[in-house]
Amino acid sequence: MKLKPAGAIECLSALMLLLAFSLAGWKIFTRLPAANFVVGAQSPEASPRPTDGAQKAASPATKPQQRSPDGRFLFDAQFVSGAPGQAVHAASVVELSGGNLRAVWFSGSREGAGDVTVQTAVMDASTLQWGAESTLFERYQIERSLWRYVKKIGNPVIARTPDGSIWLWMVNVSLGGWAGSAITWSRSTDEGISWSQPRRLVTSPFLNISTLVKGAPVALADGQIGLPVYHEFVTKLGEILRIDPQGRVVDKVRIPGSQTSLQPVVLVTGPENAQVYMRSGNAKALMTSMTDDAGKTWSSTRATSWPNPDAALAGVVTRAGAQWLALNPTTSHREILALVQAGKGGSFEGASPWIVESSATPQTRLLVQDYERLLGRELGASGLGQEQIAAYVASARRQLCGQESCSQEFSYPYLLQSRDGYLHLIYTWHRTRIKHIRLDPLQSVPTAQPVLAHVPAAH
Repeated sequence: MKLKPAGAIECLSALMLLLAFSLAGWKIFTRLPAANFVVGAQSPEASPRPTDGAQKAASPATKPQQRSPDGRFLFDAQFVSGAPGQAVHAASVVELSGGNLRAVWFSGSREGAGDVTVQTAVMDASTLQWGAESTLFERYQIERSLWRYVKKIGNPVIARTPDGSIWLWMVNVSLGGWAGSAITWSRSTDEGISWSQPRRLVTSPFLNISTLVKGAPVALADGQIGLPVYHEFVTKLGEILRIDPQGRVVDKVRIPGSQTSLQPVVLVTGPENAQVYMRSGNAKALMTSMTDDAGKTWSSTRATSWPNPDAALAGVVTRAGAQWLALNPTTSHREILALVQAGKGGSFEGASPWIVESSATPQTRLLVQDYERLLGRELGASGLGQEQIAAYVASARRQLCGQESCSQEFSYPYLLQSRDGYLHLIYTWHRTRIKHIRLDPLQSVPTAQPVLAHVPAAH
């Protein structure tokens, strides 16, 4: 009997569905037991580190520390990126074997443009000064390595893995918008001086699209890592990928109830215990989930009491076990950036934020001329010339201003604790520069005061 075309299509669809279910069943049946988390480092380093209580090395001879906008704590501030006029975003950072820091971020004429590149710079730990930036990857280079068209790139995440090498994951799109993304990775065995050819991370045998990365990986006791990722195609959701030392995805676990959440951040608090905090895709509240079986299962996602304006966050657990988040603690806009330390019992509920940077008039847009003067003063205080200041201001105005007014933005934070116990926070400053804050998490912090204006960064 000869099948009609419609019947043949139905049979083919049924066979493909059966194959998909069979493959899923085989993966579940052959799933390896979950390895415990490595406790004590969000991103493991190549050598052991002292505890938070250990004596810190003397601070390098730099400009006097600055006081936070709320007047509560002191920190060092530097600008990381140096190319005037570019749109920059999504920075991450890793500590190098000698104690220096290497940061990466994406830079171009605008987010999603074809000229976007992944940039890097290194901070000298002895002076706290950032060196000149250079290009790590551009889309044509990735195209040649992957043998496929790449429309745009973004969100580079750099981290050290359990074998001591440094890995870089980045988002790339061939067709459509960010919802059609895949992840590309590269590896360095010489502290980021040279890198392997970029390779595609295969997260699904079907299409292998709509997987993006933003958060830092966590180390597993068997030498693998857990990489938090998220999806934006049709619906938003968070997942944790289990990746072996060869860069292969060997397992993945979806975070239940995360359909409106994205960009998960994992805080490990024990060999089998961790919390995930996620950006709210509906701009309501910071979302969270937890595991007590080393990530084999996660609790259903729930909202916390912290607001979230559909903005990325960052987190770190110090080697002494203190939990920190960096976030925009408002219901709308990204005009305030704060650090929050969990209290006893590991809860962030009711914690008092440390204000890192804030608009002097939150929730109120500035007139274009006032915004230009504001940025010009801060950039000028860092020692820049008028031509450079004009290029930076033009970039910020292009991205954050309408015809008459501008919003202010301090966003996309990333947190790291270095071997000397200091916390390092890097983030996007007005979409035109990457900024770095270094602070002592053990300093005495008085009661919160009213939020003040910007604090300049040193050049």
